[in-house]
Amino acid sequence: MTDSLTGQGTHFPLSPVPETGCITLIGMAGAGKTTVGRLVARTLDWAFVDSDHIIEATFAAPLQSVTDAMSKEAFIDVEADIVRSLRLARTVLATGGSVVYRQDTMEHLASFGPIVYLDVPREAIFERIARNPDRGLAIAPGQTVEELFLEREELYRRYATVCVELRGLSPSESAARVLESLARL
Repeated sequence: MTDSLTGQGTHFPLSPVPETGCITLIGMAGAGKTTVGRLVARTLDWAFVDSDHIIEATFAAPLQSVTDAMSKEAFIDVEADIVRSLRLARTVLATGGSVVYRQDTMEHLASFGPIVYLDVPREAIFERIARNPDRGLAIAPGQTVEELFLEREELYRRYATVCVELRGLSPSESAARVLESLARL
């Protein structure tokens, strides 16, 4: 296999990922799940799916419009239903940041293969969210992004097969670190 990050022949042995399995990326909005996920998928020559894009396609509307039209709990229920309906193989899946609120959804994702928490410092998350306020954040009225971060951080760690710290790394370096972390499982 050719590593699209370096252009060199490389094989990342992913023993916890069956050939028909998946890698699921979780983390806060702005953690880089889509960017890093695309690079990981390209390196493995696998498909890439972003569950937020499936939600947008289902509602024929931008994610922010969907989240604005529902309560936080209603959106989380819709997201959970859509994610639980997925049947994927040889796919890197970037999930919405709120996917961790439903245990049965996380159990479904774990049945595909490893779940990778992209651990990015809160300051970087806050800055990225501020730069893109229309990203579709499922947040309760009056709740701050910091409160949301703290609420979810524990859940990300609970459900992750592996936590990958990405402090100060480029997208390419982040994808390489994800693959290295999975190879060590």
